[in-house]
Amino acid sequence: MEQNRILIVDDDPNIREVLSVLLGSEGYSVDQAEDGEEALKKVDKDKNIDLVILDIMMPGMSGVEVCAYIRKKSPVPVLFLTAKSQDQDKVEAYTEGGDDYLVKPFSQTELLMKVKSLLRRYKEYQGKSAPKARPTIGGNISIDTKTRSALKGDRKIALTDKEFDILQFFMEHKGEIVENKDLYEGVWGEKYLPSAGNTIMVHVLNLRKKLEEDVNNPKIIKTVWGKGYKVE
Repeated sequence: MEQNRILIVDDDPNIREVLSVLLGSEGYSVDQAEDGEEALKKVDKDKNIDLVILDIMMPGMSGVEVCAYIRKKSPVPVLFLTAKSQDQDKVEAYTEGGDDYLVKPFSQTELLMKVKSLLRRYKEYQGKSAPKARPTIGGNISIDTKTRSALKGDRKIALTDKEFDILQFFMEHKGEIVENKDLYEGVWGEKYLPSAGNTIMVHVLNLRKKLEEDVNNPKIIKTVWGKGYKVE
């Protein structure tokens, strides 16, 4: 069975070692980078990396900057593992394409749950054949479950792992009002708390930027004020 490949990026060698031992004991193939520049070289060289675990506060390039560069080339999921816990830090991380966020000190159980969830969505679902028929939204937006991407007509729009999951959830509930609670628990698989509203807002905005002609006047993913979102 092929091992899932994980790249750990952190300037603290102790953190890298702890994560390497923990993830290695779970059967993952683990590589390390001590800063952003080394991480980007590894991502460019190794196209088989399935997950990047990324610190934010590092010398030279910050983790957020590294994530932004990765997003220009790859949809590989990025899990931020950082001591920065303010909402603004999370918003910035998600805005640049991060898929999930875990604050240090962290629970090993929670880390492994997030790793398994991100890998399952990114790695395993790629091998599944696309369904025979999928609904479209906005007239010409459809999804390809094999490549986990969106199509606008015949043109592919690359999405992050989380953006794809959100779009797929919307398409499965086409014509319905999707409340924040249902969206968060359906996509993130965690209990919804009011603070999760910012996380949802940032991801939906990023998705709109890729799908809408005018992000300030969305026609595909519409906001239902006080309730949630609706797609037609």
